[in-house]
Amino acid sequence: MSAHLTQETGTVRKKWKDRLPVALLYPNVYPVAVSNLGYQLVYTLLNQQEGVVCERFVYPDQDQPLRSLESSRLLSDFPLVMGSISFEHDYPRLTAMLAAGGIPPFAADRSPQVCAGNPLVILGGVGVFMNPEPLAVFADLMVIGEAEPLLEPLIESLNEFAAIPREELLVTIGSTLPGCYVPGMYHFVYGDKGEVRRIEPKAGLPERVTKVIAPAMARAAHSTLLSPEAELGMYMVELGRGCSRGCRFCAAGFIYRPPRLWTAEAILAGLADRPERINRIGLLGMEMASSETVDRIAAYLREHGCALSFSSLRADRITAQTLELLAASRLKSVAIAADGCSERLRTLINKGLGEEDLLGAAERLVAAGIFHLKLYVMIGLPTETQDDLDELIRLVDRLLARILPVGRSRKRLSELTLSINCFVPKAWTPFQYCSFGGLAPAEAKEERIEPALAGLKEKIRYLRKMLGNMANLHLKFDHPDQALQQAVYSRGDRRLGPALLDIGCGRLPFKQALRRHRVDPWEYAVRPRHQHELMCWEVVDHGIRPGFLWEEYARAVRGLATPPCQPAVCRRCGVCHEAK
Repeated sequence: MSAHLTQETGTVRKKWKDRLPVALLYPNVYPVAVSNLGYQLVYTLLNQQEGVVCERFVYPDQDQPLRSLESSRLLSDFPLVMGSISFEHDYPRLTAMLAAGGIPPFAADRSPQVCAGNPLVILGGVGVFMNPEPLAVFADLMVIGEAEPLLEPLIESLNEFAAIPREELLVTIGSTLPGCYVPGMYHFVYGDKGEVRRIEPKAGLPERVTKVIAPAMARAAHSTLLSPEAELGMYMVELGRGCSRGCRFCAAGFIYRPPRLWTAEAILAGLADRPERINRIGLLGMEMASSETVDRIAAYLREHGCALSFSSLRADRITAQTLELLAASRLKSVAIAADGCSERLRTLINKGLGEEDLLGAAERLVAAGIFHLKLYVMIGLPTETQDDLDELIRLVDRLLARILPVGRSRKRLSELTLSINCFVPKAWTPFQYCSFGGLAPAEAKEERIEPALAGLKEKIRYLRKMLGNMANLHLKFDHPDQALQQAVYSRGDRRLGPALLDIGCGRLPFKQALRRHRVDPWEYAVRPRHQHELMCWEVVDHGIRPGFLWEEYARAVRGLATPPCQPAVCRRCGVCHEAK
């Protein structure tokens, strides 16, 4: 047993006899893995099946062997390996874990018969159903969508057809189970500039794989594993999935459509499963909850002596009840995501926040006793200019002017941390057509990556110079070179696979690995996409009608906002077309 588990609660240990062993990988270190609610959910769902024994593997600490947390078994002992993929930077680590586990990393190199040492590798998670292609060559099967409706029938199919050869097994599952993508059975035809011309599935398989979504929850998903080592040391409860706002840079607002908010009863049922000794509660999706739901949550937390935590707040959704709960929770800091440097850019991205929303929220939060505020913004958004950066500088100055007197009146020092991050175009968003670095289409046609990086670095230097001497302000900057990697992975395809393996195994750094395998980062990160281009990730069907994302991109360029998603009446994007 791993030393990590000595203080963990919720660990499941089962005997292997007469059960299907499943290895569940998370390509990051234990404190991050045990904080991921999706990973916990899959672990719990698998172990709830009597005929399954699921054990976890996390990215090992330095010089530690790759062994399961529960029984210290080798990865090669498991005939079924599942991986939960959340973020692009986890891609190389996933490949390294497969290689370190003693199994063939590439699906094409595994034996015709599924067995320990040559397992069936199944990948899922939000990173996979956003864009499955960068990891396609490593997976026998990919799960497109949410785990609750799919895991049990998938395990039943694997048990029923366990004796048949790998390829026949995969074709059977891919042709009969919704949400199951068999990447090795799809052939991609590329053009001269790397664009996808055609996607050709093997006979009997669907042309596109439809995402599977979970039904409404009677009990909201919540933490089932708790550890003092967790990066997020709290009991987490999910308030819903998706987001109705439709911010044009954010994949969650599009791939989780339609947005679903759980009822107050479902959320309270999830809170009721909390161990008594845990009093720090993390709410996921709080910015979308109704004021009535927030009131009921607040009453529950006060009654049970619990404190609140969350990732960030929308500046225009801070109610009196929320402020009261924040004050009672004695939070040290709260983050507000402005995202765009200027009001013009916040309209461009469909954020719907004015300057007064941000100033008023900051003042109210400090008045409630939150003396450390964090403001998150992006640079490198489409059409961004020097004027937008200068407006950010003025906004920061006004924020400090608002919060410092309030802090002094309460005999506390107020502080602001400004987190400046590089915009990365994401699949399945209106900005999937944009160039990394904020380059206009004409600038991006130089077929060089350097202008994108140089522009971002120059903006960082300018902001550091103009903001560096402001009192009570802390600056935190993203690294453009790291953001470039994310941009390549975000819109990458299966041709990245060999480079990802070299990067993950530490054989070559990012740029050298791409050069070795003749992969041009410009093609993925910067090359402008045109209106009718077929994207590699369109092998997945999220229900969004053709043309909708381009229309939203065009509205952004024209400075037009789009109303929030209303599934009961709205039919704009096509996801709810069949709804009554």
